[in-house]
Amino acid sequence: MKDKKHGKNHQAEPAPAAEPTPPATPPVVPPPPAPEAVLKDQLLRLQADFDNFRKRVQRERVESQQQAAAQLITALLPAMDHFLLGLKNIQAHAQDKTLVMGFQMIYGQLMEALQQAGLAPLAVEGQPFDPNQHEAVTTIASEEHPEGTVITEVRRGYTLGGKLLRAAQVIVSSGPPATTAPVTPSAEAAGASTPKALPAEGAE
Repeated sequence: MKDKKHGKNHQAEPAPAAEPTPPATPPVVPPPPAPEAVLKDQLLRLQADFDNFRKRVQRERVESQQQAAAQLITALLPAMDHFLLGLKNIQAHAQDKTLVMGFQMIYGQLMEALQQAGLAPLAVEGQPFDPNQHEAVTTIASEEHPEGTVITEVRRGYTLGGKLLRAAQVIVSSGPPATTAPVTPSAEAAGASTPKALPAEGAE
């Protein structure tokens, strides 16, 4: 361009060259899986889901059966308690051994049927008192049983399927009876038993 005033030519200064942009790295795209691998993965997932569903249904079925059995057996326990008390009374007083054997056979059949359903009686006599399985009715002194030992079973306890169904009512030993120290005569009592001196002769 010519400057009219000074008569000089001025050319436009070139713009600085831009730095070259590095070429963009294309994203790495994994190759599509083979159709066989996709189907196999889906099959394994479906199989795992089905196994979990089957186990859950089986567990719920067992729990439902146990709950129904527990309700039925709990309703039968009072009758079993009375039957057991009657059996013990007959064994203690009945003269007819045939009658005793008949009651024992019936009770054995009932217990066998209930044991097949998972019922098991608790063995408590002579065992240490366990508040998780025992219900103490009272405590009595005993020289034969240490303190905290179950002496007598008042009402039988049971487990069902390994779980406590009803706690056993028991009588627990409080240890040997307390001994009282022998009573020694006091000085006053000893003085009271000493005869008094007679008054002197001629004294009023």
